[in-house]
Amino acid sequence: MRTFDGLSESEILALAISLEEEDERIYSDYAEGLRGDFPASAAVFDGMRDEESGHRRRLIDLYRQKFGEHIPLIRRQDIKGFIARKPVWLMRPLGLDVVRKQAGMMEVESRRFYERAAERAYDAGVRQLLDDLIQEERVHQQKAEALEEDKLKPEIRLDEDEAKRRIFVLQIVQPGLAGLMDGSVSTLAPVFAAAFATHNSWDAFRVGLAASIGAGISMGFAEALSDDGSITGRGHPWVRGGICGLMTTLGGIGHTLPFLVPQFNMAMTAAMLVVAVELAVISWIRHKYMDSPLFSAAVQVGLGGLLVFGAGVLIGSS
Repeated sequence: MRTFDGLSESEILALAISLEEEDERIYSDYAEGLRGDFPASAAVFDGMRDEESGHRRRLIDLYRQKFGEHIPLIRRQDIKGFIARKPVWLMRPLGLDVVRKQAGMMEVESRRFYERAAERAYDAGVRQLLDDLIQEERVHQQKAEALEEDKLKPEIRLDEDEAKRRIFVLQIVQPGLAGLMDGSVSTLAPVFAAAFATHNSWDAFRVGLAASIGAGISMGFAEALSDDGSITGRGHPWVRGGICGLMTTLGGIGHTLPFLVPQFNMAMTAAMLVVAVELAVISWIRHKYMDSPLFSAAVQVGLGGLLVFGAGVLIGSS
């Protein structure tokens, strides 16, 4: 691996050409990845891709003029000091905010590269082009914002915000809610059955802990294996599975933790209060993100919780 200070002027130009080509392809990948859900934002990245393409052509023309036709392949990973970038294909499905943040970081890195390159350029023509590219990289963010103003009209922004909300619901809220409901409701029966059967807080805690972890693992794998997200748009299966499994475990742990209190009656009262809070949170999430009427969601969730709780009490008291 070479250091930047060890590069010749021709090698700096060759590296600049490689960087611009890489950025151009990344912006093209961003545009294609966003086109289905965010067509207007995809158009913004199409414009940024065209900007990078123009930079690359100017660098190639100058290189040919100064150093000939052969341009050696010098890549960012061959030079110390560059930030490693996560490949775009590993970032799918692309999130709009993540992509815009990555694009901003790319522009900052490009500007810093050209600033250092200009300091080491001795040829007047090379230095002039690098200085021009520094200025263009500095205003590239403003150009991107101008593209957004042109492409992202208020009504289009509303459409994209709604699309982003739908993706968030599909990929985060739905698996998380499924896990929270399963963890909060299904573990009620074993926890309270153990509590009423033994009247021992520690025994109830151990049963609840085992039920919560077991349910989390089961729900996590079930969600991850349900589909790969390529058709449904529900995102990476293992991310969904992780969210679902984690929320399942948290849902069960919530009303299990009070049984760490040695006094059984106090622990039981606290656990019942936690159950009420859990059911209220689930009802609110269903109302906010799943468009369920709040009263209807509360009745449905509350009825299910009472039935499972009653089953646990009956089994534990028999």
